[in-house]
Amino acid sequence: MNVDRSLTVVARAHTEPAERAPPGATPSIPEGPTKGRDAPLINRELSLLAFHRRVLAMAEDPAVPLLERLRFLCIVSSNLDEFFEIRVAGLREQLRVKVPPPGSSLHDLRAAFSRICEEAHTLVNDKYRTLNEQVLPALAAAGIRLLRRADRNAQQRAWVNEYFQREVKPLLTPIGLDPAHPFPQVVNKSLNFIVELSGRDAFGRETSIAIVKAPRMLPRVIELPREVAPDNTFVLLSSVIHAHLGELFAGRDVISYSQFRVTRDADLWFDEEEVKNLRQALQGELPQRQFGLAVRLEVASNCPAHLAQMLLHQFELQEADLYRCDGPVNLARMSALVDEADLDEHKYPVFVQGSPARLKEQPDVLAVMRQRDILLHHPYQTFDPVVDFIRKAVDDPDVLAIKQTVYRTGVNSVLMEALVEAARRGKEVTVVVELLARFDEEANINWAERLEQAGAQVVYGVFGLKTHAKLALLIRRERDAAGKTLLQSYAHLGTGNYHPRTTRMYTDFGLLTTHPEICSDVSEVFLHITSLAKANRLKRLWLAPFTMHRHLLDAIRRETRHAKEGKRAHIIAKMNALVEEAVIDALYPASSAGMKIDLIVRGACALRPGVAGLSDNIRVRSILGRFLERRLSRKRRLDGP
Repeated sequence: MNVDRSLTVVARAHTEPAERAPPGATPSIPEGPTKGRDAPLINRELSLLAFHRRVLAMAEDPAVPLLERLRFLCIVSSNLDEFFEIRVAGLREQLRVKVPPPGSSLHDLRAAFSRICEEAHTLVNDKYRTLNEQVLPALAAAGIRLLRRADRNAQQRAWVNEYFQREVKPLLTPIGLDPAHPFPQVVNKSLNFIVELSGRDAFGRETSIAIVKAPRMLPRVIELPREVAPDNTFVLLSSVIHAHLGELFAGRDVISYSQFRVTRDADLWFDEEEVKNLRQALQGELPQRQFGLAVRLEVASNCPAHLAQMLLHQFELQEADLYRCDGPVNLARMSALVDEADLDEHKYPVFVQGSPARLKEQPDVLAVMRQRDILLHHPYQTFDPVVDFIRKAVDDPDVLAIKQTVYRTGVNSVLMEALVEAARRGKEVTVVVELLARFDEEANINWAERLEQAGAQVVYGVFGLKTHAKLALLIRRERDAAGKTLLQSYAHLGTGNYHPRTTRMYTDFGLLTTHPEICSDVSEVFLHITSLAKANRLKRLWLAPFTMHRHLLDAIRRETRHAKEGKRAHIIAKMNALVEEAVIDALYPASSAGMKIDLIVRGACALRPGVAGLSDNIRVRSILGRFLERRLSRKRRLDGP
């Protein structure tokens, strides 16, 4: 149930289901009213594409700094990559096994998939139109140029040739296709070229097709030196290879060619009954992610039809899966140009994060927490107090134990290094590492191994569910006023990840507290996750999948009763996504009761607002901007009068 990730209170602690269930288990409802339902829902995938279009609107906005407009284009491309890797891959699997979602027919599923492909094609075309007609010309006028092959003068061509000979050509291995050289394995989202050649090969055979893989370790954006071009002049690796393809096939002419890129199913599947060790299973499965079933083929806009058809046949795809790109097929990699361009006036100004006044006066975060709770609002306020919270625990000899959940931390993490050091110093360190944090699995496996080697107790939550709570708990030996020894708990609860870099971009709340009931609940959650025993009744936190869903629905229904009784009633909620049918089914009658409902939904929203007599009191907004709006929540009068 996606509600467990989407609608939460700040004091959030829960274990949530995997993001993609097996085919048939996660409804993907076709556009419009659904069979057997009175309340209309919006298709989840179409709603996600609408979100990606809102991101594209940021790239189209002249008020956004130029380089940030390019960055938004790269974000659209990256978002679409994951959309195909996960959402489209899931739909294709449902179609392959002919098992539509509950409440939907196979015909409905096919119709929805067709509509999704149509919308995705339109979005991709608009993305490249924005790049070519708006962003690149504006960048060139501002002195940031991306030189195509035809734009380069003789001196620049000579430099590109020298760069190709020195840095690129030694790493290229063109594969001429014949029975002894079958079509090579193509890695997920890698840059490749298909080349059609004239004449016969060195052995007199008419082998006309070759494949060239672009080296994955080379930069995709290359800045030309000042000797041959003004500052902030760049070329793409794809353009460099295009210009020199003929050199790879001595004695033959290149008739036609195209860059291409294949997107594959990147989800990981496990049989719960067969998996005995999740970490070992993941280590075996992760390399295969690069070679899952193909779900999308991208080629250059001028790719000859017969070459495109050959690639579609090779990857067992249909015409609807072919996307012609009027520009680099790996547009997401152009984010490097944003980082390398040396014109800060075309980027967002540096944002200086604030810090709570009490922490400026008293740098000891634990001492401040003993006096009063600390509520942090990232990224407007710095994440440093949370880092100091963990570092203090490492250095303080009176801190006996540290417990923490880990969902995403990054490859380089000061917090994880601190936990490793705490374990080395002999403290009781318990870390709940979520191995199935999508696309961070390898990093989390590496951290788990390092923590275990240092002596920490590492657990992986509950198989089949994702431990998505963001919790940390310190146990410190202290003395009360009478001099009696006691164990004092300090807790951190957050809506974001323990990832200091992303806390500068994502909006989240964090709470540092010594509140006895909250700390007791946090301790109970850790016992529940590690022991797998039933959690005792919690006083302050809602824990999914046991109580959060029920409490949330009860709160919405209670507020609905208040509206019907003429009492003041209003729901305001902010979330990543809203696709949980039970929550939507509770919000519709709340609207019908006359209550105002304001939903701030960043991404997918299956709820259809503005339907007369059903949802005309519901307003849904999506906030996009410099910072990524995320899983914050606010509730008003949901707990009663």
